[in-house]
Amino acid sequence: MTDTTSELDDAAIDFDTAEPAAWSAMTWFAVLSMAATSFALVSAEFLPAGLLTPMARDLGITEGTAGQVVTATASVGAVTALLSNVLIGRLNRKAVLVGLSALAIGSNILAALATDFWLLLLGRAGLGIALSGFWALSVAVVARLVGANATGRGMAIVTLGVSLATIAAPSMGALISDWLGWRIAMAMTAGLAALAMLLQALSLPTLPASTSNSLADVFRLTGRRGVQLGMLAILLLMTGHFAGSVYVRPFLEQVTLLETESIALALLGFGIASVIGNVAGGRMADASIRLALGVTAALMAVAALALVLWGAHIGVAFAFVSLWGFAFGMAPVVLPTNLSRGAPDALEAAGSLMVVSFQVAISIGAVFGGYVVDHYGAVGPLTLTTVLAASTGALALLQPRS
Repeated sequence: MTDTTSELDDAAIDFDTAEPAAWSAMTWFAVLSMAATSFALVSAEFLPAGLLTPMARDLGITEGTAGQVVTATASVGAVTALLSNVLIGRLNRKAVLVGLSALAIGSNILAALATDFWLLLLGRAGLGIALSGFWALSVAVVARLVGANATGRGMAIVTLGVSLATIAAPSMGALISDWLGWRIAMAMTAGLAALAMLLQALSLPTLPASTSNSLADVFRLTGRRGVQLGMLAILLLMTGHFAGSVYVRPFLEQVTLLETESIALALLGFGIASVIGNVAGGRMADASIRLALGVTAALMAVAALALVLWGAHIGVAFAFVSLWGFAFGMAPVVLPTNLSRGAPDALEAAGSLMVVSFQVAISIGAVFGGYVVDHYGAVGPLTLTTVLAASTGALALLQPRS
């Protein structure tokens, strides 16, 4: 098996055409090490949602400015996602993955020790490189570990780390920051990355590169209408999501008037609902990607609008934060599937554009969300979420029926 684009694209299309062979213990160990890495990296990515208020207070900055730690991660990640396969050239993929985990360790430690906002940004930028580099390689590596016919099964296990991080990071971050301080919470993500690096070093086989990569195929896809609509859907919905979700804690504190423990429970509900939404999104996307995109956008718009209108009521806040989590859980399944329909013959190149689109959307969302929260208060970002999610719903009407 190799990790060339054509072979992996074929694997993505035809992975279930034959019965996969039983995995050896070492194969399981290697795949689980990838899942542990996704958990460690995504935990660090989502952690600021639960640390924003104490982080801003400690560094003497506004909550809107503190939210730009998300921008730093995503902005660097967007460039990394586009260039990673070119920059790593023929380096052994195991060495690259272990190196990316080492970078995550250093970046999280720097963020935890940061004495000013710029050092914090530098640490988060390093995390952005580690995140995007890992996801850019993940499908190719999993395909080589388990074989083309089991790539989907392998990726399902790897992305389990994302679901678990979505549940654990914001809620546990809020609790740990309240008990021990936000710096300890940030340092714990360095420990998770160290564990993931150890598992990778012990379990991954040597993975020599089989080919170099070019940007030509990636840029060529941007001329296709289906790809353009898919990228626009990601930009609208994820910009809306991250414009509001980063500032959910200030909203729950200032509007719903919740204490830290109650905020942690609300964020836990968000995470659990996102796992359920992930399953629902997969089933709906298989049935009708157009419908799935419309439902995902509509649910997020309704959840954000309800919080704006009635979020002062505790029961309403808990219910619609969970609904928002459900919609967010659908999005990582529905949005990439929607984009891939525009390039069924070039799924990996489309995947690169998908990662870039997500990271750009996170950056834009954090920037605009920070501006809005500083000028219009905690309700402002959620209003922006409502508008952009509703716009995505309208865009879904332009998608081809499937």
